[in-house]
Amino acid sequence: MSGFLDPLFRRSLRQLCFVLAICLPLFGAPAQAQSGYTQTRYPIVLVHGLFGFDSFLGVDYFYGIPSALRQDGARVFVAQVSAANSTEVRGEQLLSQIKNIMAITGASKVNLIGHSHGGPTIRYVAGVAPQLVASVTSVGGVNKGSRVADILRGIVPAGTLSETLVNNAAKAFVALINLGSGGTSLAQMPVAALNSLSTAGSLDFNRRFPQALPGDCGSGPELVNGVRYYSWAGTQPVTNVLDISDGALGIMSLVFGQANDGLVSACSSRLGKHLGDYRQNHLDEVNQVLGLRDWFSVDPVTLYRQQANRLKQANL
Repeated sequence: MSGFLDPLFRRSLRQLCFVLAICLPLFGAPAQAQSGYTQTRYPIVLVHGLFGFDSFLGVDYFYGIPSALRQDGARVFVAQVSAANSTEVRGEQLLSQIKNIMAITGASKVNLIGHSHGGPTIRYVAGVAPQLVASVTSVGGVNKGSRVADILRGIVPAGTLSETLVNNAAKAFVALINLGSGGTSLAQMPVAALNSLSTAGSLDFNRRFPQALPGDCGSGPELVNGVRYYSWAGTQPVTNVLDISDGALGIMSLVFGQANDGLVSACSSRLGKHLGDYRQNHLDEVNQVLGLRDWFSVDPVTLYRQQANRLKQANL
């Protein structure tokens, strides 16, 4: 009897192993996770823009992006800085979080990727602490100001009652964001954010932090003070009829008179080595709203994965 059972047992074991080899990948086995395509040398830190958050009621600001990067090997952290405050305040908050990330991971540097107001925010950190930053990637960054911010600043003059009312209304909106994202302890000053994002505020910031800025609408220096600089931008304000944000972005795009994503011009977005302009609006750049985008344009998630691989190839 034992002579019969042993071959049967061995055959059953082989069959079980075969079934597991097929089924385990379907349940998230490490075949794809071990590809290493996005496995950068230094951790990646994603930084949100104005009225942003890390995760709101379970929905990522960078929708689907952190998980896609982690899936192929990247160590990814999503910063939470003030939803509305000056570039300098947000930058100091980010710097503190970066030091914590380095302490946790043992890394000596980080790769920073910032969207919208996150662009100047990460530039601030690279300017004051370049030894902690391997690379800066600005996505739809407000690097030379926004025409929309200029118009709002004109409508709401400094020191007036209207400024106070608008500031308080914006604070109330931010409070709702913070309730869903856990950022209630962060200082909020919407008027300071508006000043930072205006052309005048950006010019003042750029005088102090000129690293990697292009002189015109081209590319700027790629390597400054040991930090690699990259950028890409969106140039299509209306991209999907199902996206509830497209209408407002389409209307705001009319004030620019040049290629823009609905909130920031393509030229303002450029920094360091410019990687391209895409058929995306300002929210598409972070795969919002909920992944709705131009069906004929590159998937925004793909751009982040490609950038992680580019950083990997540069040993960053």
